[in-house]
Amino acid sequence: MKFVGLHTQIRRNNTKSIFLLAAFPVMILIGVYAVLYFTVAQGIEVVNALFLRTLPFVFVAVGIWFAIAFFTHSKMIQLATHAKPLERKNNKRVYNLTENLCMSVGMQMPKLYIIETEALNAFASGINEKTFSITLTSGIVEQLTDEELEGVIAHELSHIRNKDVRLLIVTIVFVGIFGVVLDLAFRNLLYGRIWGGRNRNKGKGGGGGFILVVLLVAVVLYFFSMIFKLALSRSREYMADAGAVELTRNSQALANALKKVSGRSVIKTSNDEVRELFLDNSGGKSKSFFSGISNIFATHPPIEKRIGILENMK
Repeated sequence: MKFVGLHTQIRRNNTKSIFLLAAFPVMILIGVYAVLYFTVAQGIEVVNALFLRTLPFVFVAVGIWFAIAFFTHSKMIQLATHAKPLERKNNKRVYNLTENLCMSVGMQMPKLYIIETEALNAFASGINEKTFSITLTSGIVEQLTDEELEGVIAHELSHIRNKDVRLLIVTIVFVGIFGVVLDLAFRNLLYGRIWGGRNRNKGKGGGGGFILVVLLVAVVLYFFSMIFKLALSRSREYMADAGAVELTRNSQALANALKKVSGRSVIKTSNDEVRELFLDNSGGKSKSFFSGISNIFATHPPIEKRIGILENMK
């Protein structure tokens, strides 16, 4: 991957954000229209009329879901990882490294949290300057040198500067909507307790047919939304790596940090989506054909590939 300046990366990331914010609502509307098209037998005019009447309810439901999930996400992350505030008196080293990096680019210092674990990992979270935070494991603080830890902190600060944190939360919220619809449709198809009831087999518009259509549409949209989200998640890691080099002027320090992190990054969490925020969630090296296929469904690029790119930066 070609190394470009931080401002270019931010511009590209903002462009991706616009497409992302447009793509997910469009996918929801496509899903609603597809369900009506395949379940309403009165013709395309009736389908279009029902679609227009349904839109306000769809927007309100999605808006409420999005608002609740978006603004409670930071708290959910802390609860899922058992992160605790990192006090300056307990680790001046981390505070000094973070403050120096923030002052060098004129940004407000985020809050600092720590997870007591031997695992080596870190992540950034938050939706605005009041909630932006960087969380480090005690293992990564203890095991890395000052230069290596500075590279890791710079990586997480780059996520904040590039608006990656908010972008990822948006993708998680929208994919979660498709996931919930898929789960409800599947459960109803098995047990018939949510929508269809006892009228599951009464024609095209009956409960059974309706739920089957909802299930199939939800599967397709969930699959494509996941692919898009994961591809974006992987690309943001490359950009944050480059942003860290831009901040520290030391590509080898972050490369060395990732070498130490590799194979030692697993953190137990009650929320799998939190892992998408981590410095590393690649699961170690992967060079086989099947591992290459699985990388398409990975939240992070292979860590050895990231290391290779960093070591080739001049």
